[in-house]
This record gives sequence, C-alpha cells and structure tokens, in this order.
Amino acid sequence: MDIQKYIKVEKVPGGQLEDSVKGENQTNAELLKEEDWGVLLQLEEEYIERLCVQILKFKPDVVITEKGLSDLACHYFSKAGVSGMRRLRKTDNNRIAKACGAVIVNRPDELQQSDVGTGAGIFEVKKIGDEFFAFIVDCKEPKACTVLLRGPSKDLLNEVERNLQDAMSVARNILKNPKLGPGGGATQLTVSATLKQMSSSVEGIEKWPYEVAAIAFEAIPRTLAQNCGVNVIRTMTALQGKHANGEKSWIGIDGNTGVITDVKDKKIDMGCLQREGPEF
Repeated sequence: MDIQKYIKVEKVPGGQLEDSVKGENQTNAELLKEEDWGVLLQLEEEYIERLCVQILKFKPDVVITEKGLSDLACHYFSKAGVSGMRRLRKTDNNRIAKACGAVIVNRPDELQQSDVGTGAGIFEVKKIGDEFFAFIVDCKEPKACTVLLRGPSKDLLNEVERNLQDAMSVARNILKNPKLGPGGGATQLTVSATLKQMSSSVEGIEKWPYEVAAIAFEAIPRTLAQNCGVNVIRTMTALQGKHANGEKSWIGIDGNTGVITDVKDKKIDMGCLQREGPEF
C-alpha cells in the first residue's frame, strides 16, 4: 500500500484539531442578474463539450471517472459510441487501471495516448439479483482483479471471504518466501516432540515452559483429529509415538479420511500464514 502516492497531507496552521478533514473540490457561484444564469449555462455547456472532445480524440471505448457525468457529457459519449462509468471508488479505479494497463489522470488536458489502457478485453453490464454490475474481463496481463463470491446467505459469504483471505495470504507469503513445511499437523508434532526432548535435559521448574509449549503445539493435530471424527486419544498417542525419536517428521493426519499417513507422499503442505506482525 503506497500511502505517499495515494494520500496527500496538507498542513494549514490555525484552527482546531477537530477541523481536520479529507477535502474535495467544491465551487460556489453568485449571480447578480437574471441574464447571468443563461450565460453560466452556456459556459458550462461549452466547457463540458471541450472536455469531451479532449477525451474522444483518443477514441476510447469506455471512460471511467471517480466523479459524476452530466447528462450533456453522457450525450456526447453516447453519440460517439463510448460507454461511461461514473462515481467509482478510488480503490476500484486503481484496480481497473492496473487490470487494463491505464494511467489515471486528473484532468482531460493531461491525457496522452500512452495513458489509455488497451489491455481490457470485454466490457459488459450484467444484472445479478436486483442490481447491475459492470464487468471488464479477458484483460491482457492484468495486475489486479476482482473476486466475485456468490452464496445463499451473508453468513456463508463472510465465512468464504475469510477463507479466501487466508488462502491469498498464504499464496502471497509463499511467493515472497518460497518455503513449505509438512501439513496435517506434522510440523507441529515435530516441534512438540523436540520441545519435550529439550525439557528432559532441564531440571526444576525451568522445564515447565518447554512442556507447556509442547502441549500447545499439539492443538493443531488434535483439532484435525476431532474434525475427522476419529478417536482423538488413540490417534494422538500413535502420532506422538512416531514423532518421539524425531525420524518421522512427515507423519501427520489426512484431513479427508483421518488416517495417519506420510503427508509428503500425499502432497499435504503447510504454507506460512501471516496476518499481522513479523513473519513466522
């Protein structure tokens, strides 16, 4: 997240701390005569036409803006066969720009041919339920995307979203640090067995932290056994026996069947899931 690129801090001395705001543009016009209203409308139409001409000279298919589009601007775009999307969130606009290779500009007079995104494939509008959604698909080498989740209830969608966030975090961490450990509770059981061996060489109450940490690491394989519906005590005893000598570090639980197996042969790996804080 590039904070310096997308957030500008403007400091104005004076006033109170509560007066701090996130500013947007706002214009006021004061009219003294009735004729001024017609002049103002004429100037506005000429200004909008000039902006549209500056955009249409690059022959776009879709124009996207974070602000509004007036009826007159929509008329000029429709006459030229150009679709328009208005009032997009900044985050959505940034993702669309990365997906189609476009560059976001602040004013039409700054627009250049190199700023026009040419990586988008198809632009279409679909109705899902009672709402309309715009889709930009079949992009060439996109750098961003949107994942559309569907489900019968909000609770289910929230759970799927949490699982998706975990999966994406694991994939991101593997790309940053391409290392995998044995899954199925094998890694936790190996660490637990090592801590128990270390505790045997420590005397007095100083061995207690090792033993408590060893028991804590067994929570993952124990939970897997419970979810599989197998005998937890018998399964954990068998796993602890196989890991006791430290030679079978790839022995874990198959989460689908509950069978004790070599997770390396089953290709059950554990990626590093990082939510907050340093990597582990």
